Amino acid sequence: MLPCKPSNHSSSSPFNKFPKSFSTIFPSATSAFTTYASISASLMLLRSIFNDLIPYPLRKHIFSAISSLFCFFSGKQTIIIDQSDGIEPNHVFNATELYLSTKINPNTKRLKVSKRIKDKGLSCKLDKGQRITDSFNGLELKWRHVCYEVEKKGNVTEKRYFMLRFKKNNGDLVMNSYLPFVLKSAEMIENEMRVLKIHTLGNVHYGSKFKWESIKLEHPSTFETLALDPELKTMIVDDLNRFIRRKEFYKKVGRSWKRGYLLYGPPGTGKSSLVAAMANYLKFDIYDLQLENIKSDSDLRRLLLDIGNRSILVIEDIDCTVNLPDRGHRRHGQDKQLTLSGLLNFVDGLWSSCGDERIIVLTTNHKHRLDPALLRPGRMDLHIHLSYCGMHAFKVLAANYLGIEGEHRLFGEIEVLLGATKVTPAQVAEELMKDEDVDVAVEGFLSFLKQRKMEEDELEKDEASKKAEVKESRELKIEHKYLKKDEPLKKAEVKESRELKIEHKCPEKDEVSKKAEVKESQELKIEHKYLEKEEASKKTKF
Repeated sequence: MLPCKPSNHSSSSPFNKFPKSFSTIFPSATSAFTTYASISASLMLLRSIFNDLIPYPLRKHIFSAISSLFCFFSGKQTIIIDQSDGIEPNHVFNATELYLSTKINPNTKRLKVSKRIKDKGLSCKLDKGQRITDSFNGLELKWRHVCYEVEKKGNVTEKRYFMLRFKKNNGDLVMNSYLPFVLKSAEMIENEMRVLKIHTLGNVHYGSKFKWESIKLEHPSTFETLALDPELKTMIVDDLNRFIRRKEFYKKVGRSWKRGYLLYGPPGTGKSSLVAAMANYLKFDIYDLQLENIKSDSDLRRLLLDIGNRSILVIEDIDCTVNLPDRGHRRHGQDKQLTLSGLLNFVDGLWSSCGDERIIVLTTNHKHRLDPALLRPGRMDLHIHLSYCGMHAFKVLAANYLGIEGEHRLFGEIEVLLGATKVTPAQVAEELMKDEDVDVAVEGFLSFLKQRKMEEDELEKDEASKKAEVKESRELKIEHKYLKKDEPLKKAEVKESRELKIEHKCPEKDEVSKKAEVKESQELKIEHKYLEKEEASKKTKF
């Protein structure tokens, strides 16, 4: 009987199809973490080597080429809209940002929300990296807001751009119809939402350069409330209207579409209020430029390019804002500082043509301190003198602050005193605000004028006495100088007179001496003749 071989049931058992332990297939948590850490470290090392060996411009081109390659195979076309075009702001970027703010929907993951104190609603913008989808004539268009940082000479600057993707065969529709539609829509939105703003210089968050920062302009000044003479007010309004409607005229004559105004006069005469009234009348933004913050002419040019059209550029108290090097005295390194030449080129040079419908306003309390080159026509086209308060200006202020329409029983006396005193509109407004009762306020202002007149009379007397003392002291000094000069002259005259007297006496003595000499010579001649006779007689005897 053959031995029975044991049957191998284990190999055919269904339970043997699975491993006895899952560890033979899935690694342990420790080994998985070790593998992940090793791969991450390798990737970080490769990234560090890549960044160190390949400069940023080359990396950018590489990534751009890879992106273009993917786009080529994906059948999509991409348009990049940068924030700036060289050193000039990109108008398409600003229009796109405004247009997309109206296309935000609940699906947008990240938004930038803001609201100023007096704004009616919230303002929403796309945050960096966010995407939004738009449609135009059945075409789907995908937008993305991209932000990145660039380091240059130790300064880190934030760059932004919008990326638009769509199907390749719709390129003509996007370029010729969709983008012009975006620009037109942004213009309409801006006109509907237009709020006057005042811009000032602020530090850039990345780097040491400056940029314009703005807040809402809420100055209530208008030409109706300005305390100006009616003729001057009418002249300014007519000049502004003429400037606004002359776009084609400026183009025809080959001049930049801009206008320069110089406002000069004592402090408190309403120069800043006039600028605000001009902005409210024209619906122009105000750019307030402080020259002491500008370090070089190149910074000034950059700021000029960032100024929008339909704007008023204001440089207040230009006579004491900064000491500009003279054009005729160029120093080493002058290109790296703010100069008068740079300011003149800014006002009326080649760089002033980079923009339309702009007004430049300079204010000063001392016109005579300004360089004549800054005041000539073409730079400051209209010089407006704002002087002390007259009767018409007072009536405007009385109507504004006290609601007085027409005449008041004290206006006659006030008119006489206003003609004899120097009071600014700011001082008048301050006095009228001291009481809400009309009669009390007007009587208080009349007392203020009387007191002011007495003080000015005393000042005039003091000045007159000081002038008299100064004149007298000068005369005494002059007399003293002449006396000092006269002493040697008198001594010389005395000496000369003495010499003349001596000379006068000397001729008398000379006459006596001459007579004595003649007599002596005659006697000598007689004696000589006598001796000759004696000798002759002796000879005859012998």
